[in-house]
Amino acid sequence: MERYRTPRQGTPRRRTDSPRVGRPRTRRLRGALLALTAASGLLLTACSGSDTGTSRAEDSSHRNGFPAPAAPTTGSGQQGSAQGKGEDRFASPSEAPDHLSTFALDVDTASYEYARRTLAEGGRPDPATVRPEEFVNSFRQDYERPDGNGFSVTVDGARTDEKDWSLVRVGLATRSADESGERPPAALTFVIDISGSMSEPGRLDLAQKSLDTMTDRLRDDDSVAVVTFSEQAETVLPMTRLGGHRGEIHDAIDSLEPTYSTNLGAGVETGYATAVEGRREHATNRVVLISDALANQGDTDADAILDRISTSRREYGITLFGVGVGSDYGDALMERLADKGDGHTVYVSGEDEARTVFCDELPQNIELTARDAKAQVAFDPDTVADFRLVGYDDRRVADDDFRDDRVDGGEVGPGHTVTALYAVRTRPGSDGRLATATVRWLDPHTREPHERSGELRTGDLEGSLWEASPRFQVTAVAAYFADALRQGDERWSSLPGAPGLGELQERADGLAKRTEDQEVRRLADAIGAARRGLG
Repeated sequence: MERYRTPRQGTPRRRTDSPRVGRPRTRRLRGALLALTAASGLLLTACSGSDTGTSRAEDSSHRNGFPAPAAPTTGSGQQGSAQGKGEDRFASPSEAPDHLSTFALDVDTASYEYARRTLAEGGRPDPATVRPEEFVNSFRQDYERPDGNGFSVTVDGARTDEKDWSLVRVGLATRSADESGERPPAALTFVIDISGSMSEPGRLDLAQKSLDTMTDRLRDDDSVAVVTFSEQAETVLPMTRLGGHRGEIHDAIDSLEPTYSTNLGAGVETGYATAVEGRREHATNRVVLISDALANQGDTDADAILDRISTSRREYGITLFGVGVGSDYGDALMERLADKGDGHTVYVSGEDEARTVFCDELPQNIELTARDAKAQVAFDPDTVADFRLVGYDDRRVADDDFRDDRVDGGEVGPGHTVTALYAVRTRPGSDGRLATATVRWLDPHTREPHERSGELRTGDLEGSLWEASPRFQVTAVAAYFADALRQGDERWSSLPGAPGLGELQERADGLAKRTEDQEVRRLADAIGAARRGLG
């Protein structure tokens, strides 16, 4: 996480921090495919909400609010770079005075799902795999949704038990998924790991069934290709239109068999080559990678793999959807591939979620509503003494690059929400504008840039965090939980007002009953498991 920062009073300064920098047969494929199904859908799950929060939505004119900076002029000499990871401890505000926070949007959820599985099996997640933003983004939110492409902006907040400290939530939502089927056709290339490490009991049969069900639910004008990889990669099925060819696709799925080592680089390269060859104009072209990401042959470095497919990504706009599976999972590699590969990653551990999200939700959420989306939050130095973004360590963007559309952002589809949580210390007795949040994105078809903003004033802060809307409280509980796992000790927290795991579990239990949300119930169970493990 980054250090706390103090907005400089007077003329704002732009940030210049460091950058963020023959085949054996069916059991294997099905496990991978299961992961794929679950994960693919899971990526698309953070969709709807119920409770209302404080919202200040505006257009990009910035008539009100402390605005994001104007685009820099050529030759201004201003050089921006993304900020590096900070520490989880409080830092002196004078070390990095600034009023801006800029990051690429991220809808990944793999970190939370993997941690939940690890805890359920009696283990403790490696703190390096805990990404707080993925915990926060795993839960339904209550944001108002726009009518067309792009985002709505909600900014709200609540005061914690720690003097002058608040949690501020920036919520971005895309339009609802179109259940009528009115979407562009899809061209999906499934890249499936069939190496030995992928064959876990209980996953293979479900994977096959889920993919077969998905095949039956996709439209006739959608297309599917299948690539497998172990020590080598192979295109099992070239891009094939579903209309009139569903039987061939079912046969290809059922024919796959497991084998030996994991040449993930070869799989990704062959998958993108197959996607380019079968690319369709005016369709959503996507590579779906299903793997435990335990690469042990060929290229095992994410940057090297991405270099080999750079032309396919940049010139043809093919996005990557990473689906992580397995109790042993190469989290860092999969996350890097997805973040730098214009895509998302999810982790799948449960059979019910795999069937639901992949078979029911993926067909409705294939298209994109925004490309290269970034957010920038400007804190008013007259009211804010310190602030820190929770998570997004690998998604930071230089402040000067916010309006540079050549700089990579995040790809987001319909039905998604993106939440960023900030710890904010207000100046004693301050009153007025606290923060303005602006999101910028490119239209997925025309590549035209758009912006939308929302603001929060000190008077809009709820009097107490635990009296705020239920969905805001769920956000806080998820963030506090991630922080405890990241620290490895519930007695220490980098977030203000953090309760112990016992109180956190009680809060989650109450919220699960209040919201009647099974995902919140699972959160409470995960906190209970962590409480036993960290106790």
